[in-house]
This record gives sequence, C-alpha cells and structure tokens, in this order.
Amino acid sequence: MTSAFFRLAPGRDVRSEEYVPQSPAGSGWGSGHMRGMAVSGALARATEKTVEELGRQDLQPVRWTLDLFRPAGMTPSVTSTTVVREGRRLCLVDAVLSQDGEAVARASALYLSPTTTPDGIVWASGNSPQPPPDDCKRAAGTAERLYCSDGAGWTLPADAPQNGDRKQIWQFAIPVVEGEPPTAFQMAASVADAANVISNLGSAGLEFINADVTLALARLPEGLELGLAALDRAEQHGISVGTGLVFDRLGVVGSVTVSAVGNARRAVDLRGFGQGDGAAPQTNSSAAT
Repeated sequence: MTSAFFRLAPGRDVRSEEYVPQSPAGSGWGSGHMRGMAVSGALARATEKTVEELGRQDLQPVRWTLDLFRPAGMTPSVTSTTVVREGRRLCLVDAVLSQDGEAVARASALYLSPTTTPDGIVWASGNSPQPPPDDCKRAAGTAERLYCSDGAGWTLPADAPQNGDRKQIWQFAIPVVEGEPPTAFQMAASVADAANVISNLGSAGLEFINADVTLALARLPEGLELGLAALDRAEQHGISVGTGLVFDRLGVVGSVTVSAVGNARRAVDLRGFGQGDGAAPQTNSSAAT
C-alpha cells in the first residue's frame, strides 16, 4: 500500500490534530501544492470521527461535497467540524481544512440511516463498468492507480491514455494518516477527487482544474480499491461539468460530479503519475488529482 498522505503531529488533542503532509499528498499543478485527494481524505476522516463521537453506528455516509476554494499548500493543516443537524434518520456535518489560520477547503457530509427497500420497481440504467483483471493488479506493483480508455484497456501509469476517448481509473487506497488503515469512506472521499481525471483528461493532458467534487453513495465500497468511469461531460467557455460512476469489484456503488475550469497554460501530463513514489507529473508551467 502506498504511504500515507499525512502523518499526525505529536502532542495534539484529537479535536485539534495537525496533519503534516507527506510526498503522496503532492500535486501536479505545482510543487508546493497539495492534491485534492489528500484534502478530501483529511476532511472525510475528521467528519467520520465526529459521527463516531455521536455514537451513531446506525448511519452511513451517502453524500459528500468538497469545495476547493483556495490552493492548499504542502504545509501543516488542521480540520474542524460542525454538526449542522442530527436527527433520527440523518446527520449533516460540515468540515473545514485550514492552513496558517486560513480556511482553504470545506466539505459537507450527509449521513442517513439505512432502511428496508420498498417493493416498487424503479428504472436503473444497468450500466456496470468492469474493474481491471487481477493480472493488471499484480502488474501494478507499487503504482497507486491504473488507467483505461475505450478501446485501449487497462494500463499502468506510464502509459496513461491521453486521447479523446472515454476514461476510467482504478485507484488503490492511500491511507490518510500514517499508521492508520483507511476506512471505506475515507478511500471513497479521496478517490472521488480523481473524477477530474476521468472527466477532463484529453489528448493534450489534463487541461482543467476542478473546484469541487460531489460524491453520492448507495453503499460503502468493499475492499480498498475503487473505480471511476466517465459517464457524461458538458463544456462551454472553458467550464466543464463531468459525471461518472463509482464502482468496486461487486458493482456500482454511486456516482460523482465535478466542476472544473480550463487551465491549459499549466496542463498536466499524467503519464507516470501514480507510480507510488510520490513523484509529481510533468506540468507546462491548486490540485491535480
């Protein structure tokens, strides 16, 4: 498993933990920037701990919305959470990640209590992307991610497909905190930020930088691997909105939506990114995923 995004600074109370970024948290948009996956993972961990402190084992995360409104740096970070509403069947928690006393990202998590599925028949697309075969997983070695485009099949990061075809990725979990195994929710929240890749990776590399991501989960993923598959994309005047499916080896678990703005001047070449050594991709110049 790839080393963690962060280590915790010693001597801090659980309510004021300081996250010290490590090399896997580095972004491709600039050497001093933190990737959105790390930001999302830290906020998801803080949110999850807040719900645990409420003693609400009956709830599961259903919707996760992340706003990346300032570039996060590779500097110590702290998180804070607020329980907006706790009810019998739901809990809504807001979380903020701050650096040097300034908020750089926020998230909102909706937890719901599972119930019995009604008997009525409701339409579903039945679209179920296929995960990479086991031999691809073995070939990945220490790589954190596999890439796929229509007609090309699954490839290692060194051969990441930069073309105009529909994209998929398969991500292996990266722990949020050193020495602490990632939970299914932490993995899903961090991987969701890679929706920018499946939505906007094209023939000239990654030319859009995402400002947000929204993840919706019908269930938590099984295992510590997760796939994203592009579903649709709209773009006008340099603003793109992409949607994708989230799936594990048992099937589709939810969907993801990402909003991004054109950033062609600093386009990222993702070939080789995700090798598991913390190396950043090549850029032509706030958070590549």
